[in-house]
Amino acid sequence: MKTLITNIRELLQIRDASINKVSGVEMKQLPSIKNAYLIIEDDRIADFGTMKNCPEIKVDITIDATGKVVLPTWCDSHTHIVYAGNRVLEFVDRINGLSYEEIANRGGGILNSAKKLNETSEEELFEQSKVRLEQIMQQGTGAVEIKSGYGLTVAGEIKMLRVIKKLAENYPIKIKATFLGAHAFPAEYKDNHSSYIDLIINEMLPKIAKENLADYIDAFCETGYFSVEETERIMEAGKKHSLQAKIHVNQFNAINGINACVKHNALSVDHLEVVTDEDIEALKNSDTMPVALPSCSYFISIPYTPARKLIDAGLPLALATDFNPGTTPSGNMNFVVATACIKMKMTPEEAINAATINGAYAMGISDTHGSITIGKKANLIISKGVSSFYQLPYEFGSDLIDTVIIEGKRIK
Repeated sequence: MKTLITNIRELLQIRDASINKVSGVEMKQLPSIKNAYLIIEDDRIADFGTMKNCPEIKVDITIDATGKVVLPTWCDSHTHIVYAGNRVLEFVDRINGLSYEEIANRGGGILNSAKKLNETSEEELFEQSKVRLEQIMQQGTGAVEIKSGYGLTVAGEIKMLRVIKKLAENYPIKIKATFLGAHAFPAEYKDNHSSYIDLIINEMLPKIAKENLADYIDAFCETGYFSVEETERIMEAGKKHSLQAKIHVNQFNAINGINACVKHNALSVDHLEVVTDEDIEALKNSDTMPVALPSCSYFISIPYTPARKLIDAGLPLALATDFNPGTTPSGNMNFVVATACIKMKMTPEEAINAATINGAYAMGISDTHGSITIGKKANLIISKGVSSFYQLPYEFGSDLIDTVIIEGKRIK
């Protein structure tokens, strides 16, 4: 099957295969071709260039993209979209003045979601989750990381990871699974942290490894959740099962968690709403990707990740949604990109780089996703008619996507 896209106003994110992320001042550069064509063969990008060099070939489908921009689909490297029910009442509680911590202390938050999940069958959990997955695909996401973490029991965590695996088997979107048993301490382990961590290490991890249910391991490294030392135990245990770390850290407090993550070669450190100079120094010269989640800051009214401080220090930055029932009930990466520009003062070029090539890096899929590169997956967003790609974040509340192509096929 061959598809030819012609007359593209601007083809964005043209990269050589050797580039797997961009950092610092490089993030301001978004290589592109104006008046371009692109050829898809089966599920891969086969060729692209300027229209004056467009070859005369026989194709199955031709798409005229006159007046439209084409870019890689979003790579959302941090989500929790497998969950049961919702936490809409907590949304109202926050409007009425309660903080995230206050809601959690009275049985809300993660423990609320865990209760609902453990009461929901695997089949029903899949049915609820696939609706969210289909929605984000239609919004331009072509690769997504999904975490467990709302089970907090052996059976509950395994159930979540099996649902994630089933989603990956039933949809063309690339899915990476992360085991987040260390999301919170269940009520019965509130005063016995060590025993719960033993349960994660000695019971959950071996079962997950046996069924090959996870690609990564995560922990919520934060005051009142998992300490730096506890997080290090989790990361070390993950390594024994070939699970690299992707860690929640610095959402509310800086407790030297980033230094520990870098020491353990974490693939990413996510949230970073609070960042110290020491954190930045720890990230320099590391292979760890900082990940910002601006729609979480928007939804629960906490500070935004200091993108300018990180990028101006020469670091890379990725953007993701944090799609979850409590703090970010949205997986719309278009809103994330716009919010990064509006609230974090990232340029559109920086934000698109952060949501594509750097997002792919934060999921470990740079070799197949995140840029317009011959041989990579044919995962594309074709915009509606626009004057410039700057219009995408500028019109933050508008749907400017005309067509989404994932693995060479149009998403309906």
